[in-house]
Amino acid sequence: MEGSFSIKSDVYSFGVLMLEIISGRKNNRLYKEDRVLNLVGYAWELWNEGGGLELMDPNLGDSCIKDQFLRCILVALLCVEENAADRPTMSDVISMLTSVRMELAMPTKPAFYTERNVATAAIAR
Repeated sequence: MEGSFSIKSDVYSFGVLMLEIISGRKNNRLYKEDRVLNLVGYAWELWNEGGGLELMDPNLGDSCIKDQFLRCILVALLCVEENAADRPTMSDVISMLTSVRMELAMPTKPAFYTERNVATAAIAR
């Protein structure tokens, strides 16, 4: 958004892609009627409310292992952290996804998390 590109930009993109894959949704759509909220923000809110499983693509059905699904959300949220320096490297991401024994940090607010009210967003246009 600010024209700065780094290796951590790829990590951010991977996190968004992972959220899109596991949810079956696109990041650029709105996910709350009362305010502007993209997929990253929606996943963040569900995670904080303990409703991460609500993000699951219905096509996954019973084939999904819940613990692995929640781990994927957690890794994706770590990839989209607001501060690029806090995001893991891609080799760390691979380790996080393949080693269930690896302890994971709790994510903080993601970058580009929109909390604007729809009425406010309409006025700003």
